[in-house]
Amino acid sequence: MVGLPQMFRSFGLALVGTMHPRMLWLSLRPFLIVSILWGCLIWLTWTPALEALSVFLTTSVFTSWIQEGLIWAGFENARAWIAPLFFVMLIIPLITISLLVLVAFSTVPAIVNIVARQAAYQHLERRRGGSFIGSLIYTLWSALICLALVMLTLPVWWVPPLVAVLPPLLWGWLTMRLMSYDVLAKHASAQERDLLLAQYRWPLLTMGIISGMLGAVPTFFWATSALALVLFPIVSFVALWVYSLIFVFAALWFSHFLLDALKTLRQEELDKSLTVETRVIDPELPYHG
Repeated sequence: MVGLPQMFRSFGLALVGTMHPRMLWLSLRPFLIVSILWGCLIWLTWTPALEALSVFLTTSVFTSWIQEGLIWAGFENARAWIAPLFFVMLIIPLITISLLVLVAFSTVPAIVNIVARQAAYQHLERRRGGSFIGSLIYTLWSALICLALVMLTLPVWWVPPLVAVLPPLLWGWLTMRLMSYDVLAKHASAQERDLLLAQYRWPLLTMGIISGMLGAVPTFFWATSALALVLFPIVSFVALWVYSLIFVFAALWFSHFLLDALKTLRQEELDKSLTVETRVIDPELPYHG
């Protein structure tokens, strides 16, 4: 029976698998792509973005109280770093979501293929209940929902307890949705996927939240450390690679868990059908008493 024991077993397999050189490369590839794209975008928009944010923070009645409160609390130089801090906090969710989406498209299928070649899953039939278009729509819709939730809750990320709670919940929810769909896209039928997602909703959500908590470590440092502002390019690259590695680990974890769950589901269905056939055949046998 797939459940808590299998969740821990899959965790161990994923942890060991993440250290494989091929998995490290799979974590580097999306990291390099996202780093180059966002690095160019930040380099082009840094100065005008800071100027626009400074004007907004100074003139807007909704945000001017932040600077006034910081100055009142003794942070006289708040005007110099409040705009960069806002810019970093606004761009972190965009970078993280774009990285997760890229990992879901470019890396998860490769990881699923690697895991599926293992002896335990070699004979698992591919019923292809998902498609590229379905994955694209599902991924973009999930990312948009997550982005909307991030923007709605971003103001309260400044509250110390919530900065350690909200990011894991949001990244965990998004990780669960994207990983679950992409892992089962080739091997499960649409009915099997829906059944597994309903049957193991809470273990999958727990796995997503744990992955989100691991991903919240660089988020917390990135969003709250003054050093992250001073060394933003270097810190951002390191944090992005950590994100990418955690997403690869999550893909391995979900792959082991869901493929095993699918294997168990099909075995249970086969046993059930054989039991039904036996009950039908037995009454038809002639009696020789």
